[in-house]
Amino acid sequence: MNCSLRLPPAPPPPVPPGSSGGLGGLGGFRRAWAVCNEFCGPFVGGLLLAAGTGVALGATWVSYPAVSFVALLFVGRFRAARETPVPDRPESVNRQIADGLRHLWQQQRTMALILTVLCACWRAWLALMPLFATDAMGVSPQGYGAILSALGIGGLVGALVVTRANRLLGRRRVMFADPVGTFVTMAVPALTTSVWGVAAAAFAGGAGGTLWAVNFRTIGQHLVPDSMLGRYNAVSRLFSWGAMPLGAGLMGLLAEWCGVRAAFLVFAAAVALVVLPFPRVLTPAAPAEAFGTERA
Repeated sequence: MNCSLRLPPAPPPPVPPGSSGGLGGLGGFRRAWAVCNEFCGPFVGGLLLAAGTGVALGATWVSYPAVSFVALLFVGRFRAARETPVPDRPESVNRQIADGLRHLWQQQRTMALILTVLCACWRAWLALMPLFATDAMGVSPQGYGAILSALGIGGLVGALVVTRANRLLGRRRVMFADPVGTFVTMAVPALTTSVWGVAAAAFAGGAGGTLWAVNFRTIGQHLVPDSMLGRYNAVSRLFSWGAMPLGAGLMGLLAEWCGVRAAFLVFAAAVALVVLPFPRVLTPAAPAEAFGTERA
C-alpha cells in the first residue's frame, strides 16, 4: 500500500467517442487496485489476526522487504508531457507543492474536504473497533478478524459491480454510496453490539469505499492536466491520508471523555454533514466532461 502511494500516476489514455469512459484500461487498473487494497488487505489481515498476533506481525515484516524488492523492478523514465515549455532551471520542490495546492484549492477544494472527513472516519473506525469488538461486543480475536473480513468482502463486491453500476445508475449516484456506507458503518456500532449488524455495516462501508475510489481516481486522472497529476495526487493524499491519524486520535479522545458509542455517533454526524453538499459539489458536468456521453 505504501509503495503504491509513492508510484507516480500515469496519464490516462484518450477516451474514444462512445467508449465506456475509461472502464477498460484505467478503470480496470483502479478496480484491480481496489480489489488488492480493499479486499485482499483486510481479508488476509483478518485471517492472519485470527491465526494469531505474532503471525500477523511476522507477515508484515516479510511483506515490506518483498514489496521493496518488487519496486526495484520498475525501470525507465515516467514523465508526463508538459503543456508549457520546460524552464531552464528546475522548479523547486516547494514551488511544485504550491502549484499542487493551488490547483486543488481552485478546482476541487470542497471535494477534497469531503474526502478528508471520510478518511478520518475510516481511520477512527479502525482505531476503535478492536476495543469495541472485544469489550462491548465480547467477541474473540477470531470474531474481530471476521468483521475485518466482511469489510474486505464488501470491497471485492464493490470492485466487481462498479462497471455495471456506473452504467445503470451513473457515476454520481454510485459515488454517493461511499458517504452513505460510511455513515452506516459509523452509526451501527453506536446503536447495537450485534456482530452480524456491525459486520453488515462494515460490508456496506467496504463496498462504498471501493465504488468511490475507482470513480474518484478515474475522473480525477481525466480532468487534471497530465503535467499536474503527480502534484495533484500528492496534495490530495496529503489531505486524505493526513486526516487518518487525526481521526484516530480524535476518536480515542472522544471515547475516553464521552464513551465509545458517543464517539461513533459524533463521527456519524460528521459524515451526515458531508452528505448535504455532495450533490452540489459533484455535478453531472464533471463525469460528462471526463467521459463525454457516458452517463453521469
